[in-house]
Amino acid sequence: MILKDKVCVVVGAASLRGIGFAVADLFASQGAKVIAVDVAMDEDVAATIKHTIDEKNQMNSVLIGRKCDISSSLDCAGLFDEVVREFGKVDALVNCAGIVQSLSILSIEEPDFDRMININLKGAFNLSKESLRIMKTQGYGSIINVASVAAQRGGGLVGGAHYAASKGGVISLTKTIAREFGVHGIRANTVCPSMTETGMIDGMSADKYKEIVASIPLQRAGRAVDIAGACMFLASDYSSYITGSTVDVNGGSHIH
Repeated sequence: MILKDKVCVVVGAASLRGIGFAVADLFASQGAKVIAVDVAMDEDVAATIKHTIDEKNQMNSVLIGRKCDISSSLDCAGLFDEVVREFGKVDALVNCAGIVQSLSILSIEEPDFDRMININLKGAFNLSKESLRIMKTQGYGSIINVASVAAQRGGGLVGGAHYAASKGGVISLTKTIAREFGVHGIRANTVCPSMTETGMIDGMSADKYKEIVASIPLQRAGRAVDIAGACMFLASDYSSYITGSTVDVNGGSHIH
């Protein structure tokens, strides 16, 4: 098993259709001890996630759910303190949490901008900072932040300028972490998905969906498990000499 006995914090994992759940599922199937985190997490949601993963993989996973508002530095500090008390270490952080909003620049109000930055960028900063506190003491660890192709191409299919800017900040933040903390044995990388079949594309018309898929070299939208696979590689020892990288998982829709 690729991640056997690694303690992995997966953030943004409450939705069974989301990238975070796909990461938790794949990581658990590969032997990881998974802490599934979300602002919407409770005992029932955690039980559903574990049951779904265990049924699918015919296993008894080590998976617990924890609630956390990632825009709060205190919540994030408490989360990692609890993980270390329970498991003694943190091998990997995978941050899949985020929100999206489709607005033109002239329609973006200050509360829209503030909420986007607070969750997507400040949240990534808070989670990374608290995991670094633990990983620096350990002398190892892997941070994987999920951004978006919107940060690379100047806007997304469903996200406005504030979304693209927040995800661009995540890429820069992650590169900075890689440069500063490599000396401590810590790696930090970003995964950039393009259009993925999750709740983020709910409401898109069938014609628009077909138009976008037709423009993708691999002729399909991404699946959550596609992104999860890249995250698993970056969390594993197979990527031990990779840091500061941005891994594109976009079907060839943005080649640069």
